[in-house]
Amino acid sequence: MSSRTIRALAFATAAVLASTALAACGSDEETPAAAGSGAAEAESIRLGYFPNITHAPALVGVNKGFFTEALGSTKLEEKTFNAGPAAIEALFSGAIDATYIGPNPAINGWSESKGQALKIVAGSTSGGAGLVVKEGINTPADLKGKKIATPQLGNTQDVALRAWLKQNGLNADKQGGGDVSVLPQDNATALQAFAQGAIDGAWVPEPNLSRLILESKGKLLVDEKTLWPNGEFVTTHLIVSQEFLKKYPGTVKKLIQGHVKSVKFIETSNADAQAAANAQIEKLSGKALKPEILASAFKNLKFTHDPIASSLYTSAKNAESVDLLDPVDLKGIYDLTLLNEVLKAEGQSAVSDAAA
Repeated sequence: MSSRTIRALAFATAAVLASTALAACGSDEETPAAAGSGAAEAESIRLGYFPNITHAPALVGVNKGFFTEALGSTKLEEKTFNAGPAAIEALFSGAIDATYIGPNPAINGWSESKGQALKIVAGSTSGGAGLVVKEGINTPADLKGKKIATPQLGNTQDVALRAWLKQNGLNADKQGGGDVSVLPQDNATALQAFAQGAIDGAWVPEPNLSRLILESKGKLLVDEKTLWPNGEFVTTHLIVSQEFLKKYPGTVKKLIQGHVKSVKFIETSNADAQAAANAQIEKLSGKALKPEILASAFKNLKFTHDPIASSLYTSAKNAESVDLLDPVDLKGIYDLTLLNEVLKAEGQSAVSDAAA
């Protein structure tokens, strides 16, 4: 049985459970606003995120206490992941209530649960990903016969690499065969493999992109920003379990308030934000990033509430094109109601879920 089939069965089972729970909570059309501001607060909220700079709003929000402050009596419980598919599986199983995550795992989760498992409630991060290779690789054609790593099969960078290869006339199958051998592996393994010469490159997010370049003398062959209109594409956004959102909209709104405060802190106090993010990475991994890596990663990213919805729809088409996703209707995947309420209260402009 293929890994994709196994994942699909797991997703389908979880979707049935999610659908049952949701039926008790009311119609799918009920928005958080319709659920009422007087709804009960959750005793706790389990939030997932990654120890990556692409998740800086989460790192900063946890480290500086922005989430805890906003949530009040609701306890924040943290869960960390290496890549999106694992976080989606945790959301499906009920192990977490919300998570920062990339677009493609969110799309996969939406598809496999038939639109029942999650909602995207806020944007977080744009940019900060690309293909780093060893010297001597200068064109797509030079990648033929080479080994390239991604964080996990079906994650955002994995889809981006496979779609880019296909657009350049190269194929890569899910078993590691084809013109280019794509080898999904966790970020720490990829960093070590590149340094030892066991792989020829990796399509990774920050801070691993900067680490491959500055620590292992890799070369940036593709800056993913160059592949998108205005150089903007969603790298990370915040999703919430639909069941949790319908039961506890007030708690989700408070989580978003903490998120908005974290993004604002990054914008207005960047040096302090970098220090906070690095301190949280050190707490989680046991090792802080080098100052030059930290600065390079932050420079390569944009932190924003805007989910950059148009790029999500394109990411879905890219996943379809490389046989990692069946055609899917994404209508309803966003619920920005609470975010826009928070932004309005902050005197900021509303954001949109429009496809273009």
